[in-house]
Amino acid sequence: MNNTNYRQIIDLIKYPIITDKATRLLEINQYTFATDIKANKEQIKSAIEYLFQVKVTAVNTYHAPSKKKRIGKFIGQKPKYKRAIVSLESGSSIDLFSEN
Repeated sequence: MNNTNYRQIIDLIKYPIITDKATRLLEINQYTFATDIKANKEQIKSAIEYLFQVKVTAVNTYHAPSKKKRIGKFIGQKPKYKRAIVSLESGSSIDLFSEN
């Protein structure tokens, strides 16, 4: 792969999601990430494996429902995003809370 392909892979994963449910999933070696809406499971799997040097066993995705947002008299919607719950092999882990 050349440098542009790596850039596209890196851009698929936006940020990790830290919620109560996502924190509970960390105990069973599953991590939650916000991803690009157009990314499929194979692309997400390869991006996680490339970024964190881990072995991914499964990827579950879903589109989070869009929520309404009101600013004064104007009503709009929050931007849509896709969540990916990534299961890793036992013994693999991703350090989301680094102390550096």
